[in-house]
Amino acid sequence: MRNIVVLDGYTLNPGDLDWKGLESFGNVTIYDRTNADEIIPRSADAQIVLTNKTPMTRETISALPNLQYIGVLATGYNIIDTEAAKERGIIVTNVPTYSTQSVAQLVFALLLELCHHVGRHSDAVHEGEWTRSIDFSFTKSPLIELADKTIGLIGLGRIGRQTAQIAQAFGMRVLAVGSGRPTPPEVSGVEWVELEELMERSDVVSLHCPLTPATEKLINAEKITLLKKSAFLINTSRGPLIDEQALAHALNEGRLAGAAVDVLSTEPPAADNPLLSASNCIITPHIAWATKEARERLMEIAVNNVQSFIKGNTVNIVNQ
Repeated sequence: MRNIVVLDGYTLNPGDLDWKGLESFGNVTIYDRTNADEIIPRSADAQIVLTNKTPMTRETISALPNLQYIGVLATGYNIIDTEAAKERGIIVTNVPTYSTQSVAQLVFALLLELCHHVGRHSDAVHEGEWTRSIDFSFTKSPLIELADKTIGLIGLGRIGRQTAQIAQAFGMRVLAVGSGRPTPPEVSGVEWVELEELMERSDVVSLHCPLTPATEKLINAEKITLLKKSAFLINTSRGPLIDEQALAHALNEGRLAGAAVDVLSTEPPAADNPLLSASNCIITPHIAWATKEARERLMEIAVNNVQSFIKGNTVNIVNQ
């Protein structure tokens, strides 16, 4: 029987899913979380290791002679030394496409909160402000309509395209940049522009590009100065795409109307992360991917990946 170890299963399955599909392939040991010094002893007898954010470094991989397969329980696989795995003949797979709808949905949950501050108004009502009001209605902040506004999407992969469709349903104009192709593909209702033009024309900028050396701190002080003072910035992609100190300065100085991010450069963030105290900055704890429906798809694809590996026709390989 194969030994299968899940190093950090809690985020995928905090108790509302099950691991039955995986358990049909061998002896399965599931840990909610695994500290760095526990990775090697817990994985020592495993042929198959599944991990979400627990890293598999070159040192760790070299210390696991039985290891044949690493399954990443996410789309991003930067936590794995894929080259070290390849040198050992260890296959690494990821789980693409499972969270497209959920991430795009959160983009608009964040954007609508910036436009209406629903939580702030609800809190005010529960604290008695409406009861004490001399008028039938009151507002705690300016309210903003999305129709006829322009959203700029940096990256137009699956999530970017889903975001574009939702934006169009709100009556927004859509700009995009970042196809990486000499001739960008035609997408209905989307205008392809250069990055500088996108920043200057957009009322909302939403990030949907991968994190690479070229995109790290793509949104920096220089780029932020191109934005309208009334613009919003949204990031549901990767935290290091943004220079957080530069964004905090812009928000605190009123050079940007607001920001909403689901990801930060370090997660969990340090207590002194500048965005934690920045003006009109909404932060959610990396939840865009985590709807139950998305996690069910993630589990199904992850189990499928393992089954395909066992059958000898592995899919979603990231280190070929």
